[in-house]
Amino acid sequence: MLSACASGSTGQFEWADAYLSRTPGASDATYMIGVGDLLAVQVFDNEKMSTRGRVRSDGRMAIPLINDIVVAGKSPTAAANDIATALKAGNLVLNPRVNIVVEDVLPVRITVLGAVKSSGTFAVERGSGVAEALAVAGGLTDFAHKDRIFVVRKVPEPLRLRFTFSSLTDLGRAGGFRLQQGDILVVE
Repeated sequence: MLSACASGSTGQFEWADAYLSRTPGASDATYMIGVGDLLAVQVFDNEKMSTRGRVRSDGRMAIPLINDIVVAGKSPTAAANDIATALKAGNLVLNPRVNIVVEDVLPVRITVLGAVKSSGTFAVERGSGVAEALAVAGGLTDFAHKDRIFVVRKVPEPLRLRFTFSSLTDLGRAGGFRLQQGDILVVE
């Protein structure tokens, strides 16, 4: 992993392409449930176990008789499988069939700083990438270093990824990187 890291005047970072090649799902287009999403959880042939609610800030949702279960950061299919497993493990439903419908999605809030035309905090659609965030911020200024674009992510662990402008506009891995709640985009 040390070979993927670099340092210099811009501080320690990891190139986005290296991170994306070693992190399965980081650029996956599959929808991931997020905090604040409104979900309808349907347990077939068992209406009393079905529920509807928002994902809490801790990433969990209350499910009847099995209490809280983590759903944030999972695809609807994976979360439905986890709920079905919990229902079966608790001997609550013999052969549970669970479906999750995402009824409402809250936007992701990110901060864009540095050599962009309009710095600030912006709400972007979930699944947006760095190029979309740069567009929301009005694009790069004439003084921007097109090879010094960074995303700083604080959770689940601190991460500083480096992009080049050309890597965002070609069909490579970096263009598929998806921003998450609280990410900070810095252009030097």
